[in-house]
Formats: sequence, structure tokens, C-alpha cells
Amino acid sequence: MTMKLLLRGPSPFGRKGTFAIRYLGLSDRIDIGVPDDEDSLRLLNPLAKVPALIVEDGTALFDSRVILEFLDMLAGGGKIIPTETGPRFDALRYAAMADGILEAALLVTYEGRYRPDQTPYEPWLDFQRGKIGRGLAAMAAKPPAADPLTIGGIGLACALEYIDFREQYDWRPEFPALVAWLDGFNATHPTFAESKPSA
Repeated sequence: MTMKLLLRGPSPFGRKGTFAIRYLGLSDRIDIGVPDDEDSLRLLNPLAKVPALIVEDGTALFDSRVILEFLDMLAGGGKIIPTETGPRFDALRYAAMADGILEAALLVTYEGRYRPDQTPYEPWLDFQRGKIGRGLAAMAAKPPAADPLTIGGIGLACALEYIDFREQYDWRPEFPALVAWLDGFNATHPTFAESKPSA
């Protein structure tokens, strides 16, 4: 059975998986597609969330952190998740920070999408944007390395380009160091552009 990564829309968490598959040279082993429908997705993942990776025995792995760890193992280990204690937990810490930034950005998007008949609740939006700003400030002070690449760098690149895409936070004027970092990331990893969502 060919493994399959299930995505939906311009998910930044899904993009982490699609980029990692290309970067790790696993494209010939893993197909990328969408769930057949919501019912089939719920059977694979009771949380009905993507990304979900269906592995060779039919088991579905989720969420993106688990999927990236599996992809790293599949590629031989130590490729995007270092094996040495210090670098490993640096990478995991950066990845957790990037996920937190993304989760806050998604909540800003959802406030408008799922409450279209109500005025956006500004204290809630400010609370989420505060998380984004503090997370980006921490990343700007000491960004993860773009090379060698780890899950921390993958997460930050996906977060920055997702915020550009959805415009939840005007980060570029405030964090020129991250603008330079992202430019360098794209120059170092040109295949990252291939994972960019179109809609």
C-alpha cells in the first residue's frame, strides 16, 4: 500500500508535511491528496482534522508534529529532528513556538469565518495577535538555522508565509530580521516554493 498524506485547502500544518516529503526525498513513497469526505476523515482521525498520514498498514497518523517525526524516521532518522539532546530539544522548542504562532493565526481567521453574522470580538483578536507578536519577537531574536534544516525552521517558514497569505498580522515592518531569514530560507530551499498553497 502506498502511503498517503491527506490535506485540505492551504493548511500550513499540511504544508509542513508536503515540504518535508520533498526535502527528505520521500515523494516516490508518499502520495498527497484530499480526504474523500468528512465521514471517511472521521474514521481515520476522530478529530476530523488534517493533515493525516495513512501509513502502509492503513493506520492514520496525526497531527503534523507526529507526521514529521514519522517522515524523519522513514528517511533514516536525524534528518530534520536531531538525535543529540541539545540540538533535538532546540528544534522541538522552535517547532512548538511556530505551531503556537500558527494556532493563534488560525484563531484570528476563524473568528471571522465562523462568526460571519457577528462583529469580531476585538479583545479576543488582540489576545491572539499578542501571541503571534511575542512568538515572532522570540523567533526574531534568535531564529532557527535554515541550514541544517530542522522541524523548527520548517515550522517558522510555514508560519510566516501563512500569515502573509491570510494577513492576520502585519509582521514584515516589525521584524526585518525574519524577512531576511525567510528570504534566506527560500534561497537555501527552493523546493519550499513548490509546497506553497494556491488558494
